[in-house]
Amino acid sequence: ELRDLPENEMLREMSQAEILRAVYSPWQLRERMVDFWTNHFNIYARKGLASYRKPADDLNVVRDHALDTFPALLKASAHSPAMLAYLDNRQNVRGVANENYARELMELHALGVHGGYSQKDVQEVARCFTGWTVEDRFLHHQGAYRYEPELHDDGEKLVLGTTIPAGGGAQDGERVLDILSSHPSCARFIGAKLVRHFLGVAESPWTDRLAKIYTDTNGSIPAMLRPLLLSDEALHGPGVAKRPFDFVISALRALDADTDGGPGVQRELQAMGQPLFEWPMPDGYPDKTSAWTGSLLARWNFALRLSQGRLDNASVDLPHLKARLQKDDLTSLILPGRPAGAVRKEAASQDPAGIAALCLCAPEFQWR
Repeated sequence: ELRDLPENEMLREMSQAEILRAVYSPWQLRERMVDFWTNHFNIYARKGLASYRKPADDLNVVRDHALDTFPALLKASAHSPAMLAYLDNRQNVRGVANENYARELMELHALGVHGGYSQKDVQEVARCFTGWTVEDRFLHHQGAYRYEPELHDDGEKLVLGTTIPAGGGAQDGERVLDILSSHPSCARFIGAKLVRHFLGVAESPWTDRLAKIYTDTNGSIPAMLRPLLLSDEALHGPGVAKRPFDFVISALRALDADTDGGPGVQRELQAMGQPLFEWPMPDGYPDKTSAWTGSLLARWNFALRLSQGRLDNASVDLPHLKARLQKDDLTSLILPGRPAGAVRKEAASQDPAGIAALCLCAPEFQWR
């Protein structure tokens, strides 16, 4: 039914929903984890019919399991028609195995590039997922997950040293997901990725701590997040550079702005290099600071347009800003806990809109 809409309209509405939830939801940790897992299990919405399948993936995979257990999230993603189509598992059939989904499942979703698997493991995992496809038969639920027995390789497989007996059917793939999600490399890979996202460092004792919590709790995402977010490193560390989406959402929230999340804001994200759901590779938008230094001019232009009320369908209540300025130091409200002395000095001669723009343009605001 969604295919009655043009692809660009689908992307516009999906992006609008994502922006509105991020700006207005009171459950900000959940929204941050939705963004995290959306990039971890990236699906390029302009490949094939992905833009029509991604809304269901967003709701039933990412949002339903963002604060669940990682094994549950991994299984939900593996049954997602959007993911199976994006990574070509519809072409993965008995005798002509397509390894694309199997490789990304191990390298990007579960174990990491150094996760201890071999090319032979990739081939065997691909055989396990033969027949996992998307429903396209007449008078059936179009676009749903479907297992097709006639397309499945039902022979014996060997995955990471574990024998999967012949005759397992669809359970071959389920067994692979259990093997991967319980593997020590998976615990360390997910722990390291959470550490990098929240602490901004590649190496930390927290990687081993989170890996142990993962193992002890069957991959509970809340159990890993709670001690990490309450740690001194998270509370008092140097911070993590904001990607454009993070920057835009935090700016709108900092100024109590109203927005419809529509084309006005979406054009700003496009100019900064992060249109939602449009990263073509399966690894998701990069999280390295160096990947986003080229977006600074676009960020400054956005900050000026937003604070001066020149952004389409996004408005800031300037009288309210002025009241906040009279009640407290506005820079301390927008830049809490940051050493923004230079900004405060410059802001002394500015009106509320100018102060807001200066704060959003400040180096301190580019970090969380």
